[in-house]
Amino acid sequence: MRVGLTGGVASGKSTVAAMLAELGAVVIDADAIAREVVAKGTPGLDAVVAEFGEELLTPEGELDRPAMGRLVFGDEGARRRLESIVHPLVFERYAELEASAPADALVVHDIPLLAEAGRAEEFDAVVVVDVPRELQVERMLRDRGWTLEDAESRIAAQATREQRLAIATHVVENTGTLEDLRSRVAQVHAELTGPLTA
Repeated sequence: MRVGLTGGVASGKSTVAAMLAELGAVVIDADAIAREVVAKGTPGLDAVVAEFGEELLTPEGELDRPAMGRLVFGDEGARRRLESIVHPLVFERYAELEASAPADALVVHDIPLLAEAGRAEEFDAVVVVDVPRELQVERMLRDRGWTLEDAESRIAAQATREQRLAIATHVVENTGTLEDLRSRVAQVHAELTGPLTA
């Protein structure tokens, strides 16, 4: 079974992905793959540099992620150009990883921008980790040390809460304790794997 997992920035999606992995799911992490496909020496990084210039490289020749973030989160055109380079490479790598998973596995694709990519229909189910916008902002300020402006611009660059909920087949609300979250994730895991074990 192919499951898309998504949620806005600071929603707790990575925590949910880790919990699903503990329960036996095969988790394929879009962020990790997105870093991999533009690592030093890759054709992906060459394409990014060709599009945006060498000033986005660190002295070591790696992609300067904070600089890239500042460039694309304030400029929708630049973000779309970056996505047109990175997304095809990410989805190609996804297909390879998915093909190597066991046939009876619950394969969870951890995709922050699933609603934005318009690919929800490619999955058997979509799990959305949901929190109110105010809580997202609070967590970014408290846990990541971001400015209010950085937090607001990152949220504005993503799909709205309503757009994410519109593609959900399962919603994991993450406004309570870690134990509340673990309990809900276990419930969703059982709902997803029920058809596999039936």
